Amino acid sequence: MKFGEVPVEEAVGALAAHSVRAGEMVMKKGTLVTSDIAVHLKRAGVETLIAARLEPGDVAEDEAASRLAHALAGSNVAVEAPFTGRSNLYAETSGVLVINAEAISGLNSVDEAMTAATLPAYKAVVAGEMVGTVKIIPYAIPEVLLQNGIVRAGKEALRIAPYTRRMIGVVSTILPGLKPSVIDKTLAVLARRLEPAHARIAQDRRVPHEVSILAEELALQASGYTEFIIVFGASAIADRRDVIPSAIEIAGGRVEHFGMPVDPGNLLLVGSIAGKPIIGAPGCARSPKENGFDWILHRLLANVPVTRADIMSLGVGGLLMEIVSRPQPREGGESESEE
Repeated sequence: MKFGEVPVEEAVGALAAHSVRAGEMVMKKGTLVTSDIAVHLKRAGVETLIAARLEPGDVAEDEAASRLAHALAGSNVAVEAPFTGRSNLYAETSGVLVINAEAISGLNSVDEAMTAATLPAYKAVVAGEMVGTVKIIPYAIPEVLLQNGIVRAGKEALRIAPYTRRMIGVVSTILPGLKPSVIDKTLAVLARRLEPAHARIAQDRRVPHEVSILAEELALQASGYTEFIIVFGASAIADRRDVIPSAIEIAGGRVEHFGMPVDPGNLLLVGSIAGKPIIGAPGCARSPKENGFDWILHRLLANVPVTRADIMSLGVGGLLMEIVSRPQPREGGESESEE
């Protein structure tokens, strides 16, 4: 592509690189300069234009943006018609945004003329929400460059994992001094969290905070129709040998990981039982404010695997609130509930 300042009469057939006001006429940037436009500009005293002229082998910005966006779009992602070198990508269904980060970085490293930006990986999205955008910086790029970008982008680097788990079993453990109203409020907060996924609390069980009784209840729920189990402990999990992880293992389940580099949310446990995911919720899950529990909850609702390595990689960006003065974690019950 040729780009630069040329006499107005030589700009015919090229694109105006910038908007130009000539008398009552306004020529917007990107306008194809015709002979009539050139004559009008000349009469208005405009002698030169900064223009872009495509050469053989060039691909116009809109076509290039569209082709790149379609290469990136995976399942449940729609591509918007391009405009001014930009093509946006939208979620076609509610779910979790899954991204091949290496593909996005690879595309962006090819050349400064091509860019792709996305929402954070694993973000919960709703149908119609913009999840990514492709922008071609100049008015055109060489076909060979575009092909290189498409190769680096790979296929389906962005996809939406739709929510699939609808029936949630909840077990709340009880200790003396824990008010039933606390559990009621916790379940109300959870129900609101489940709404975007069209999921609901199918079972609400409340049992003493004891290993054997909890294990019996977990085994019962795992054998039933619930698809996902969440345990809210009357006391936060302090160790892998504590009540909740011990009960999971006695019930035939497995603890995948305990502890998370996300604050609030440090004391979260993930595992499985009878092929169903199970979360030992941190105390902060009782709050409606965003915390680490939200991140893991939505992934599992969308049947996106959560491994030990996945959780351990969440530290960068895992500080979700600024706390000027935070109580020490073992100074009292209030601090424990935040974990």
